[in-house]
Amino acid sequence: MKQQNAIEISQLTVAYDAKPVLWNTSVGFRTGKLTAIVGPNGAGKSTLIKSMLDFIKPVTGKVDYSIEEQTHTYKEVKNHIAYVPQNSSVDWDFPATVLDVVLMGRYGKLGWFKRPGKKDKAIAKDMLNKVGMPTFANRQISQLSGGQRQRVFLARALAQEAEIYMLDEPLAGVDIKTERIIMDLLRELSKQNKTVIVVHHDLQTVEEYFDDVVFINQEVLNSGPIDQVFSKETIEETYRQDRNLGEGDEV
Repeated sequence: MKQQNAIEISQLTVAYDAKPVLWNTSVGFRTGKLTAIVGPNGAGKSTLIKSMLDFIKPVTGKVDYSIEEQTHTYKEVKNHIAYVPQNSSVDWDFPATVLDVVLMGRYGKLGWFKRPGKKDKAIAKDMLNKVGMPTFANRQISQLSGGQRQRVFLARALAQEAEIYMLDEPLAGVDIKTERIIMDLLRELSKQNKTVIVVHHDLQTVEEYFDDVVFINQEVLNSGPIDQVFSKETIEETYRQDRNLGEGDEV
């Protein structure tokens, strides 16, 4: 029986100032799997995630979500999707405590004008426990290290109790302890049949950490289960410098 895809991307083209960043991209993400998106700087990894989240409007193509065996647009299922942005893209000087940030993950379930209640605060504190930071609840986020901040944002995503999780470079610049905590939690989510998609930069850990992999460099060059598509040939094709038209991980 074929594995159902939680997300199906069809013929997606994205351009910045008329310059294509992603070209005619079609790929599926399997439900309940932990998937890595890999490729060189400027390959379009973050752009692919942002297109799936409707942050960027594509020139052509579409993104379909399957939840409870029905197909939806992003707007119809956005409260079922949790997103962890790149550490460098967040304003860490914003005056908020760690608990405040994690509670933000509950707002999608609360609706307009409702404040977090005892249940929401209990869930937020439980998620802080999961990421190993129960004593940091009242700490200002500006006082945290890079690895601690990444754990707080993961706790916020966990507090959403979503069906699909997207994380953009969650392991960049973190220590090995934080890396293990993050990957253990993501593995736990996939075991609960949650779909987890991670923009990842370390090819040496792809086989250890992930079920599936998507190789991208302006287009999807290969994708599927690790044991079927993770090969030296695909890596070399993906990272050929003459394919790389852009610069910087922001795309």
